Amino acid sequence: MTTDYSCLHQLASDLFKLPQSPAEWDRYRLTDEQVDFFQEEGYLAGVRILTDDQVETLRGELTEFFNPQHAGRELWYEYHTNESASPDTVLFHALGAWRLRPAFHDILWHPAFTVPASQLLEGAVRFWHDQLFCKPARHGGVVAWHQDYSYWTRTTPMAHLTCWIGLDDSRRDNGCLHYVPKSHRWPLLPITGLAGDMEAIREVLSPAQWEQFQKPVAIELKAGEASFHHPLLVHGSFENRTERPRRATVINVFRDGVQSQSNEPLLQGVPAVPTGETMDGQYFPLLYQPQ
Repeated sequence: MTTDYSCLHQLASDLFKLPQSPAEWDRYRLTDEQVDFFQEEGYLAGVRILTDDQVETLRGELTEFFNPQHAGRELWYEYHTNESASPDTVLFHALGAWRLRPAFHDILWHPAFTVPASQLLEGAVRFWHDQLFCKPARHGGVVAWHQDYSYWTRTTPMAHLTCWIGLDDSRRDNGCLHYVPKSHRWPLLPITGLAGDMEAIREVLSPAQWEQFQKPVAIELKAGEASFHHPLLVHGSFENRTERPRRATVINVFRDGVQSQSNEPLLQGVPAVPTGETMDGQYFPLLYQPQ
């Protein structure tokens, strides 16, 4: 029987360690300038989250997931060996790794993530769900332009945050993230699809938005570095044209107090949280409470 790590709301291994003093916690804090940049541009990139050893441990667990018959496969919220419609443009995409393996579980409580997340959310950090986005060498598929909150309107208010963590060096030629700066000030856009068509978003943009859209920023990161972005920030990533994979894990969180806006299950296999009730409990644990 595979362990379901969603039942454990503390570290399951010694891969990460929690600080033992206020000074140790403070070393993970963003500067005022970094917080100001996030608020102005809608993102913050280049934050070191993982050591090389931690990256290797996560890569090891990730390798198991590529085999569809891996232990614990019944625990995924979603599992797609290829989210793309074409075998020539593979995009491995899965939600729920935190339930299956200790390293992907424990990274949620890692202070290098939780402390900056709390600053950017301006409050206590509660877990929403994780994701894996992996593009194999030479033909990795795209992640089409989108706003994260367009997929999350079953929760309210919009007090969410995404942290994208590279498990490989992420560059233009292997499909790094691209952000449209300041697009977090746009209203919510219609969903135009997550995989396959990088041009579809043009159909839902105003002329002014389209002009701004022409100046995306490539977010190049070293393995173990992260970028944070606002739930309305438009972002996407192009294909992998290199001989090496581009693997990433994503942690999505919200400020404590966010409520369900649906009587249907918020994630596959998770008991429904009635509309208007606060999201908490086994599947939405509190990760960090600022002092």
